[in-house]
Amino acid sequence: MRMLLIHSDYLEFEAKEKTKIAEDTENLKGKLEECLVSFIAVEREDESNVKGIIDKAVEEIKKVAEKLKVKNIVIYPYAHLSSNLSSPETALEVLKGIEEELKKEFNVLRAPFGWYKAFKLSCKGHPLSELSRKILPEEEKKEKEEVESEFYLIKDGELIKIDKDNLEVIENRYLRQLAKYELGIRESLEKEPKHVKLIKEKEICSNEEASDLGHFRWYPKGKLIRDLIADYVYYLVLSHGAMPVETPVMYDLNNKAIKEHADKFGERQYRFRMGNKELMLRFAACFGQFMIKKDMYLLPKYLPLKLYELSTYSFRYEQSGELVGLKRLRAFTMPDMHTVCLNLEQAMEEFEKQFWMCLKTGEDLELDYYVIFRFTKDFFEEHKDWFLRMAKEYKERYNKDLLLEILPKRKHYWVGKVDIAVIDSLGRPIENPTVQIDVESSKRFDIKVHADKEIYPIILHCSPTGSIERVICALLERDMELPYFPIWLSPIQVRVISVSEKYNEYAENIVKELIKNNIRADLDDRDLRVGKKIREAGKDWVPYVVVVGEEEVKGNKLTVTIREKSTLKEPYKVKMSLEELIKEVKEKCKDKPFRPLPLPYKVSLQPKFN
Repeated sequence: MRMLLIHSDYLEFEAKEKTKIAEDTENLKGKLEECLVSFIAVEREDESNVKGIIDKAVEEIKKVAEKLKVKNIVIYPYAHLSSNLSSPETALEVLKGIEEELKKEFNVLRAPFGWYKAFKLSCKGHPLSELSRKILPEEEKKEKEEVESEFYLIKDGELIKIDKDNLEVIENRYLRQLAKYELGIRESLEKEPKHVKLIKEKEICSNEEASDLGHFRWYPKGKLIRDLIADYVYYLVLSHGAMPVETPVMYDLNNKAIKEHADKFGERQYRFRMGNKELMLRFAACFGQFMIKKDMYLLPKYLPLKLYELSTYSFRYEQSGELVGLKRLRAFTMPDMHTVCLNLEQAMEEFEKQFWMCLKTGEDLELDYYVIFRFTKDFFEEHKDWFLRMAKEYKERYNKDLLLEILPKRKHYWVGKVDIAVIDSLGRPIENPTVQIDVESSKRFDIKVHADKEIYPIILHCSPTGSIERVICALLERDMELPYFPIWLSPIQVRVISVSEKYNEYAENIVKELIKNNIRADLDDRDLRVGKKIREAGKDWVPYVVVVGEEEVKGNKLTVTIREKSTLKEPYKVKMSLEELIKEVKEKCKDKPFRPLPLPYKVSLQPKFN
């Protein structure tokens, strides 16, 4: 805050013209004699502790007033004292706060905020008659309430409390790793996750050095994989009744609901100013979808109402030391669905459906998921039978136990959620899908359902896969002897290799036929030995490698190496016709989205990006 204090014979003002940010007031004229005039500019840094800056400003004005022995004080907003102004809402809140506090001891006149004003001033002209002050807000002290959770293993319908001393009760080593992480056990690991090397090696993506940390450039193969996952989620949520929307990536923090929601996530946000506006880049699609729902005339017959958005991009200003490849970054793509539910009963029914939908993505992406439910104590005790029924069905379907966290009381916007994770090569969780029961946001954003009376609904947050970047991270971190992408996600599904130049035409015809049948195929036409071409196909994780020579041409049967069935020591080779190969690949990709190869089909023409 900047402040100019003038001991005056009098100050007289008259408001002439409103600006766009003018407060509504009838106090358009005023005069006060024998007064201390406080010209004040509220600054951006004051927003971090509004109460603190009010208290410090009042203290300073009172100190000067007591020295001058005056009882009349004028509060006069004066933006010209600073080029680093706060939002208009904060400025008005601070000015009013100073006025209210000073009124307890002084006669106070406040000039209106946001008006062009004419004023007359007579300065006393003694050594203390003109003083300037720079007031800094102290960091707001917030009491951190430690809420101790209890953790349980759910095994055959039984709740087994777990802590650092009895983790051996968890038989599955991956679920045990998840439990360790939840209990705060961090093993010292100097190695970086293997996907950090693989994203460059496989020409998927790399960090963009000309941008901020945690922002990536995506190469054709990586963009193809991202787009296919995005297509997959799009059709998945549509099949569950979601309606796609698109909303801005930037929001005005002058909006009270948005600021309150954003403040719950602390400092890990991209915030900036344009003029007098403080703006932020979204960290999820909540803001835009909530604003759409606020403006809708919602009726019970529309519910549950699901809006879906692929938030390209969402932004979180993670600490630089926490940025790890695709696992934790600052700009990411989040499939985000929000469901408006009439009441808790409907919300729980939808929660269950969306939980199974999330688990289905693990099957389709061939990822090994591990599950932890989180509930407040009150919610869990009231709905324990519902949860145990879900846990039992989960065990029957997937033959896995799961974890449960019980929070003593609510400290977030949700009363219940499920987090689903993949465990990386170093034994650390990669958090992927989630479903959350939000009991707070509808009221904050004034989202109402118009029934017999207006109702604030329950809102479910759901990301069916988690961020797309983390999906790719999880795929690269899978614990496999001979790693590969699911065939529908493989950038190159079939590579055809001719043993010599004279078979190139035959091999090229095979590639063209594969392409015609919506199979991503390429032809290694380079002047290299066959063994090297086969090894290169292995490095590219190509799931089907076809070698064409004299025997294949004469017998009209292809020699095909199938990576999924091979081991490091022994490749799995079969003879099959072109028609059989096409049928097998298409069967493996059934019901999954398809996009064509984004590279020239001749390997000799494919450029290198790393």
